[in-house]
Amino acid sequence: MAAIARRRDGETAYYFVSPAPERGSTVRMERRRTPRYPFAATAEITDEKANARSSSRVSDLSLHGCYVELADPFPQGTPVLIEIAAGTEYLEAHATVAYREPNLGMGVTFDAIQPYFATVLNQWLERAQETEH
Repeated sequence: MAAIARRRDGETAYYFVSPAPERGSTVRMERRRTPRYPFAATAEITDEKANARSSSRVSDLSLHGCYVELADPFPQGTPVLIEIAAGTEYLEAHATVAYREPNLGMGVTFDAIQPYFATVLNQWLERAQETEH
């Protein structure tokens, strides 16, 4: 079940509520501000503190972040530089690991995107949205 709430700063926040979990299980609450779309691209991710670099694949994309498939995801809160390439286009952004799913991947939140790369991101999202409908 989805619920939409208006935040104090005027942004719209989307929350997804699940039935009560079984005793002892954990549930991760959705806090996305904008829709996330299926998106296939390659990615290079660099841990900005440890200078560790990993190649991976992006499977979902939104205006504020993406999901990266990675067998050994970085810890939550890790500052990263992500470079995403799809076809002949690419973008790079400073981001933070929002959550991790061991052996699966991690969600990252974009912190800073230069205007040129923001244009590329918006074009990808427009195409992804058209494909979905």
